[in-house]
Amino acid sequence: MPISQTNPRVGLFVTCLVDLHRPSVGFAAVDLLEQAGCRVEVPQTQTCCGQPAYNSGAADPARALAKQLIAAFEHYDYLVAPSGSCLGMIKRHYPELLKDDPAWHSRALALAERSHELLSFLDETMAWQPTTAYPGSVTYHDGCSGLRELGIEQQPRRLLAGVVGLKLVEMAHAQTCCGFGGTFCIKYPDISARMASEKVASIRASGADTLLGGDLGCLLNISGRLTRLGQSVRVFHTAEVLAGMTDAPAIGEGRST
Repeated sequence: MPISQTNPRVGLFVTCLVDLHRPSVGFAAVDLLEQAGCRVEVPQTQTCCGQPAYNSGAADPARALAKQLIAAFEHYDYLVAPSGSCLGMIKRHYPELLKDDPAWHSRALALAERSHELLSFLDETMAWQPTTAYPGSVTYHDGCSGLRELGIEQQPRRLLAGVVGLKLVEMAHAQTCCGFGGTFCIKYPDISARMASEKVASIRASGADTLLGGDLGCLLNISGRLTRLGQSVRVFHTAEVLAGMTDAPAIGEGRST
């Protein structure tokens, strides 16, 4: 069935962190996709993409989760998610994970072709432009998976350029890892904390009052370090700013140290 570019049917993959820690990112994603002309649905059978299991070497549980997600989303024109990390798993690792099962390998490849990270999808596929305003200076953190696995770099910056009143100030080392790395921050907490502190130093040096990014894991990690170091920089997922959903507390605000 051909895909309708003017009114595509999109399955939104919410991601675990959005569901459990920042539902407003999911609501912002729905709003943005609908503004772009998409028909958005959220499959109720979706669960984790399997990345934590995959990164920990638990291939069998990761394969089971991959099959469940493929079955939930393969009938949509597109799968879209507000996370380069989860999309990297689906696009880059599902086909390899299922390579020994020809039927599932084919289904994994087909879904990978139609799976997109939210910001790149809005910019490249739907040619959407924002109509919101954000009065302040922001700096942008490039998440490792989105940048290195999916080539997401200029797409969010092009979208942010259309936000009225927003001034983008590039920080030094914007493409350096923040130390989250999924299970990395749990396995190597001291190294992770040092990396997060270096990222905070780059944010402070930029002079921006707000930090944006496209992966909630990175943003939760950095906001936690900002709080512990007594910094007042606000943190939002880029989708929240593009959708004008910044009246609520920023990521980490109100959290005890």
